Formats: sequence, structure tokens, C-alpha cells
Amino acid sequence: MKKFTVAILVNNQFGVLNRVTSMFRRRQFNITSLTVSETESESFSRITVQSEGDEVKKEQLINQLYKLPDVCSIAELDNVDTVGRELLLIKMRNDPAVRGDIRSASTAYEGKVVDYTKESIIIQMVGDSRKIDNFINLMRDFEIMEICRTGLVTLQRGSTTIRRVTNL
Repeated sequence: MKKFTVAILVNNQFGVLNRVTSMFRRRQFNITSLTVSETESESFSRITVQSEGDEVKKEQLINQLYKLPDVCSIAELDNVDTVGRELLLIKMRNDPAVRGDIRSASTAYEGKVVDYTKESIIIQMVGDSRKIDNFINLMRDFEIMEICRTGLVTLQRGSTTIRRVTNL
């Protein structure tokens, strides 16, 4: 199945997120990444959803999303004309035998140690999904205590904005 990302501009109101995600559930799409935040205007929120599915079902989903009263605009985002990032916090066991290897890998991936105790090291990393996935896979050779990562945040390059799609 093909991965796709959509940004959905919605009215910033109670229950909108539930109605949007329910549409994905009803259409049997698994959400692999979800990020929601207020926009530059407190009247609107932006929901960025990453999922997998075939082209026909995806188009049906988008058409159904447009029918929701609080949906103002939808933009399908590709990897070519967008800038996207995720945030990772990963807590590693602070084992003296491998501490140097963990720190070296973190530096190579442009990670930043944000907490250091006798028991653990927490590394922060910002990057595209592939970079985050690769770093996590590398860290699996050591003892990962906990992982927390955000969903994808992404914007279209240039002057295109999600608000221009619908002329708000």
C-alpha cells in the first residue's frame, strides 16, 4: 500500500478531530501519524494525517472529508514540494560500556542530549521520518528504555498555503 499525507484545515471547535479521525476509521485507513495544532489564526486548526491506502479509496476518503461541515480545506502533501519534520525523544540506558557509542551515533545523526542521569540518557532528534527510523533502528543494538515521537509536521514550499486552496 502507498503512504500518503494530507493536511486538513478545520474550524477550531470541540469534536472536530473526532469527526475527522472517525472518517479514516469508517474508510478503514490506519493512521500512522497524526499531528494537530492551532494555526496562525485561533479560528482554525491544522490536522496533518499520514496513512496508507490505494488511490481510489484515498480519493473517496478526501471527498467524504470535504463533506464534513468543519472542514475548510484539504491539501495532499507529497515529498517533493514540502518540508516535513518529526521530533523524537529516545531514552537510552546509560551503560558505561556503550555510552560512547550512543553519544557518537547521536552526534552523527545530529541528535542532542537533553537529559543525562546515572541511569539514562535522553536524546532529542529532529528530522524527516526516514532519519528518525534509521536512528531508532541503530539504537536497537543498545537498550532503549522508552521512545516518544511526534507525528509529521509539514508545510508546502513556496507561496502555496492550505488557506489558498479554498480561498478563505
